[in-house]
Amino acid sequence: MRFHRFLLLLVLLAASSASGQHTIGLPDILNYTKDGYKAGTQSWDIRQDARGVLYFANNEGLLTFDGHYWKTYPLPNRTIVRSVAIGRDGRIYVGGQDEFGYFAPGPNGALRYHSMKALLPARDRSFADVWDIVFHEKQLFFRTSQRLFQFNGDQVTVTYGADWRYLDTCGGALIAQDNERGLLRFRNGLWEPVVRPGSLPRNFLVTAILPWSRDSMLLTTFRQGSFFLSGDRLLPFETPALREIAGKLIYTATVADPDHFLLATTLDGAYIVDRRGIVTQRFTRSEGLQNNNILSVFFDREKNLWLALDNGIDFVAYDSPVRHIYTSPQNEGSGYTSLLYRDHLYIGTSNGLYTVPLEGGGDLSYRQGTFSPVPGTRGQVWNLSEVNGRLLMGHHEGAFGVEPGGAKPIDNSFGYWAFLPYGNVLPAGLMVTGNYYGVRLFHSSANGIGKEAATAPFESSRFITVDNNDGTIWVAHPYKGIYKVRFDGSLKPSIRRYATGDGLFTINNNYIFKVRNRIVATTEGGIYEYDAPSDRFLPSKYFKGIFDHANIRLMREDSEGNIWFVHDKQVGVIDFSADKPRILYIPELTNKLVNGFEHIYPINPQNILIGAEKGFVHINFEKYKRPGALLQVQIRDVRAIGPSDSLLFGGYTNGATPRAEVANAFNTLHFAFSATAYGLQKNVEYSYYLKGYDKAWSEWSGKVEKEYPYLPAGTYTFQVRARTTLGTASEMSTFTFTVLPPWYRSGWAYAVYAALLVAGGLWLVRWQRRKFARQQQRHEEEQRRLLYLHQLELEKTEKEIMRLNNEKLEAEIEHKNTELASSAMHLVQKGELIGRLREELTRIKKKIDTDVADAEFRKIIRILNEEDKVNEDWDHFAHHFDKVHGNFLTALKKQYPTLTPNELKLSAYLRMNLSSKEVAQLMNISVRGVEISRYRLRKKLQLPTETNLFEFLIAVHPN
Repeated sequence: MRFHRFLLLLVLLAASSASGQHTIGLPDILNYTKDGYKAGTQSWDIRQDARGVLYFANNEGLLTFDGHYWKTYPLPNRTIVRSVAIGRDGRIYVGGQDEFGYFAPGPNGALRYHSMKALLPARDRSFADVWDIVFHEKQLFFRTSQRLFQFNGDQVTVTYGADWRYLDTCGGALIAQDNERGLLRFRNGLWEPVVRPGSLPRNFLVTAILPWSRDSMLLTTFRQGSFFLSGDRLLPFETPALREIAGKLIYTATVADPDHFLLATTLDGAYIVDRRGIVTQRFTRSEGLQNNNILSVFFDREKNLWLALDNGIDFVAYDSPVRHIYTSPQNEGSGYTSLLYRDHLYIGTSNGLYTVPLEGGGDLSYRQGTFSPVPGTRGQVWNLSEVNGRLLMGHHEGAFGVEPGGAKPIDNSFGYWAFLPYGNVLPAGLMVTGNYYGVRLFHSSANGIGKEAATAPFESSRFITVDNNDGTIWVAHPYKGIYKVRFDGSLKPSIRRYATGDGLFTINNNYIFKVRNRIVATTEGGIYEYDAPSDRFLPSKYFKGIFDHANIRLMREDSEGNIWFVHDKQVGVIDFSADKPRILYIPELTNKLVNGFEHIYPINPQNILIGAEKGFVHINFEKYKRPGALLQVQIRDVRAIGPSDSLLFGGYTNGATPRAEVANAFNTLHFAFSATAYGLQKNVEYSYYLKGYDKAWSEWSGKVEKEYPYLPAGTYTFQVRARTTLGTASEMSTFTFTVLPPWYRSGWAYAVYAALLVAGGLWLVRWQRRKFARQQQRHEEEQRRLLYLHQLELEKTEKEIMRLNNEKLEAEIEHKNTELASSAMHLVQKGELIGRLREELTRIKKKIDTDVADAEFRKIIRILNEEDKVNEDWDHFAHHFDKVHGNFLTALKKQYPTLTPNELKLSAYLRMNLSSKEVAQLMNISVRGVEISRYRLRKKLQLPTETNLFEFLIAVHPN
């Protein structure tokens, strides 16, 4: 009864609340098309693993996404994957048509499919699509239309049904719907009925069962709407909004947060519904979805919403601190100005002024409401200001006061940029305005804006600020300089221009602001402050110590003392909440502002409004700074590039640090990495370091891949880490690999080298020995040659000596021959003389005929004829002749012993080549006698006729 009363109260509250309004803030929506993720158009189920990687059951297989990279893993039979679930063991279980099993990492970290179909009995191995995979009590259930497969870790049990239409867990219970048996609960190994078919509406099809309270559940159906299930009672949950949604065909549902549920339809997108049944937010094509047919929904661990569509996948940054505010469903109009005034948010755009009532505090982007245009404000709205409690609007067509009935003109002669109170006392009696042609003062009071009080015409005064301490009005012209305007007691203006000669480095891009009670000018040359004693602008020492950025286009101080700024199309903030100031950038806003018309409106830390090219961006800065989920960075892919690419690591591990060996021909490595911070991708930066190669960590950047070309052989460890722009850093992810040396530096190559070295050493020893032997042989030959040469030299010397001796001997012989010849001639002459003496004595004897004289003559003749003396001369001659002629006579006598002394004498005389006449005189015979003696000598010597006797005698030598 209490449940019925509670339900009745809920329905009454819902009925009194109408259909509700949407939140004014809309989260970022990203569209992923099939051309982007390279898979099928439809995805049927979504899950996320412990590392943050998302898995989609897609028409073309298992589709994965890590924030940067999409990968598809088809089933062996190439069928549609209808369901996916992540096991506690890290396995990714999938169900398709006529196939179910799981993906797990292989040795190289790439996912490999393992079919479980073989665990089924043979008769059950042909089945239709596996639509659901559910874990319950350490068991795994796979749902097809006619069968449930129950896997306990070892075997599969099959449960048959008429038409299994739904299967899921809720509140620890496993709930199923069978067309014949109704709603069932699995308990103690059996399926027990909860609500029988007869108690269910016709064509009842459960699409989701969600926890509602401790003892009840919320059921959504495809056509019949929503119901409460408490015990075995099923009661409808109806509100005007839910009835309308029921007609859109609820395909699935999930819990958005403890107070909200998401209902996804096939006809009209997704709805966020609170516990009263009121729609607080919707996501359709009007809000940015690709289409309105939603097949599956999933909130990731960062509370981002993923929508699997009939064609494509959409991402909704559901819990993001950055949301968009649009004045119309068409998202038209650039955001120029905004102001929160009397519980209404006013937004000035390029189309006009819009307002929405907002009550309460907190994050205004979650307040429900609808913007409505303010009458009389169509056109460019440049400024909204509150002066003396009144809302003023600077418009292209003039100055207006905004009242409940619409805008009322103050001055519509030309456009107005800004309104500021003039004076230290509030309400201020004068109001400063900047318009298209200069500065104007208006009388002002709590009752309204009066007439014009004074004017200072000179330049368009869009960038204007007032120093109420001394009544100075500062105006900056982007390209002409900075102007100081003062009004004296009679409101007569004086204008002073400051340019490069007044301390400013340049007059380009000039802006003027009052920040921290300082008059600050920003230019292309930096940030300057006005120095009153010198009446000059000097470089700001205060801001130089914080940042050195030039060309700051906007500075705005919030209630916490933080300074918001725009620099180079980026929005940043100097955050003073920590011990020392730090600069934070908001990457979500980069390149989204209206260039030249930047607007930042810090209401409080939960509400910062920033004008954008389309509408406004709302930032909950308090939430933005809050640490989110632990940032995880993963190495998703490692490839070795060579003659062909080779996958070294596919992004999955079994717990151990991945390692690999790379052939030297594949020594160019490509690394892909990512952090699964889906809602913070624009905020994530990466730094990497290759240990063993890099000298230091890389600079932080948004790069999600790195390639190292032509690494030398060695062992390396690639390390990568990630951080957000808020400074939250992740732990390192590492991959160790070894680039093997080239084949000529491998182990077997070194073994071959060693063998070749030993063989070479042995050959070298043998060669050295041979070389030494050859050298020894050459040395010996050289020695022999030298010895030979020495011998030749000696012989030459000896020959030279012999020649000299021979020459000496020849000379001596010649001398002896000369002497012998002389002796022979002497003998010849002596013989001739004796012969003449004898003849003369004989003749004289014949004339003197006395005995005494005859006796004396005969005595003298006898003396002349004595042979002893002759023989003595001959012996003396022979002795000398043998010395000169090498013992010729001795040798001849030895060879021819029969020769007589006279024949020996004849031989000696012939050897001396004496003529026959000379021989005849020496031998004291006639010339005829010499010839006869020669003849006889030839016969004894047995010489043939043709032999020359002289040559024969010359050739005689001693043996």
